Amino acid sequence: MSATNGPARALPGQNQPRNPISRARFERIAGRSVSAFGLVFGLQTFPVAIAQLPALKAPWGMVGVVVVFGLLAIIPILAIAQVYVRTAMGTFAVVYLISVVTWPLLAVNPDAIGQKPWVWFLCTVATAYAAVAFPLWLAAAYTFITPIAYGIIRALPSGGGVGAEIAGLDSVYAIILGGVILVIIAMLRQAASAVDDAQSAALAKYAIAVRQHATEVERVQVDAIVHDSVLTTLLSAASARTPEAKALAARMASDAIGHLHAAEAADPEDQTLVGLDRLSDRITAAAAAFSSPFAIDVRDVEVHTVPVHVTEAVYSATVQAMVNSMQHAGGPSVHRSLEILGGGPLATVQVTVRDEGAGFDQGEVPAERLGLRVSIRERLSKVGGLARITSRPGEGTTVMIMWPASEDDESAVPVEADARADGSEVAS
Repeated sequence: MSATNGPARALPGQNQPRNPISRARFERIAGRSVSAFGLVFGLQTFPVAIAQLPALKAPWGMVGVVVVFGLLAIIPILAIAQVYVRTAMGTFAVVYLISVVTWPLLAVNPDAIGQKPWVWFLCTVATAYAAVAFPLWLAAAYTFITPIAYGIIRALPSGGGVGAEIAGLDSVYAIILGGVILVIIAMLRQAASAVDDAQSAALAKYAIAVRQHATEVERVQVDAIVHDSVLTTLLSAASARTPEAKALAARMASDAIGHLHAAEAADPEDQTLVGLDRLSDRITAAAAAFSSPFAIDVRDVEVHTVPVHVTEAVYSATVQAMVNSMQHAGGPSVHRSLEILGGGPLATVQVTVRDEGAGFDQGEVPAERLGLRVSIRERLSKVGGLARITSRPGEGTTVMIMWPASEDDESAVPVEADARADGSEVAS
C-alpha cells in the first residue's frame, strides 16, 4: 500500500511482530490443535473398538470402525497441509452421528459390548470437530443433538442399558464439555475476525492517506517543474539572437505554460484510460514544432491504453527530453530521432528520444538544474514509470522513457559498457 516498490524494512535492532493474529491464522491453529486432540482420543479408543468388534454385525461394524478411525488418522495430516480441514472434520461429525444413531442395528451381542460402547469415548471429539467445521448455529445444534442421541442409546439394552439417570448424566457431561469447547472457539474466532476488520479499516485509511500525500507531493512538484521550464525559457530568450532562436524561445514559453496546465489537470487518482495513439499524436505534434527535425518512428500504438495521469507524465517528460536536446546537443545539423512503441518487450509505453550531438556527463549537471531530475525522472517515478538516460561527451544522448517500470528493467535495458566507463550513468 505504500508508494515504494518494496516492503518496508525493519531498522536494526527493531523487533517486528511475527505471525500477527488473524482469522486465517486462528483457523490454522484451531484445525491443528483439535485434530491432535482427536488423534489422541482415537488412539485410546481404538483398542476398545477392536475388542467390541465381534459383538457387531458383520461387515458393517468393521466398516464403521475403518471409516471413523481412518478419518481420525487422516485429519491431522490434512491440518498440517492446510487442505480440506473443515470438510474432513465436518464429514467425521456426520459419520459419528450416523454411527450413534445406527448403533442398535449393529450391536448383535449387547452382553459382549458391556456398558460403554466405543462410540461414547469419541463424543467430545465429534462436538469439537463440529465446532471447527460448522457455522455457530449448526455447531450449537450438533453439540446438543449428538449427546442426547447417545444418551438415548445408552439407556437401551444395545447401549448398555444403564438406565435413564446415568444416561442423562453422560449426555449432560458431553453437552457441557462440548459447549465449553464451542464457546472458546467461537470467542477466539470472533476476536480474530474483529482484528481482521480493524486491520482492513486501518489499511483502507492508510491507502487514502498515501493517495492524499501523493497528490500533495505532486502539487509541490508542479512548482519545481514550472520553475525549471520558465528558467530554461528565460535563459533561451536571453541568448536568442537569430529568428530561429527567438522562435524556439517562444515555443519553449508555450511549452512551459502547457506544463502548468497539464500538471493542474492531471489528478493521480484519475484512472480514466486514454488511447496510446492520442498520446503519440500529442508527442509527434510537439516534435514537429521544433526548428530541428526529429526522425519519428511510431509503432503498435493503436490497441493500447494508459491512465490519463500517466499520459501527462510521459508527454511532459518526452517534451522536456526534446527541449534538452534542442538546447544542449547542437544545431539543426545534429541528427535527432523519436521512437514511440506500444506494447514492446520492456513496457506498455516506450518512448526513446535520441540525438548524436554533444552529449554530457551526468555527474557534472548542477543540482539546481531540475530538467533531468524532476521534469523527467521523478515525474515518471511518481506514476510508476522509469526514465533511463545514457550519455557520453561527444557521442550523443539517449533518453528512454518506459511505463510501467518493473524489477526486471535494470537488466532488460541494454547499456553499452563504454557508456559507463567515462563516469556517465544510467539513472532510473
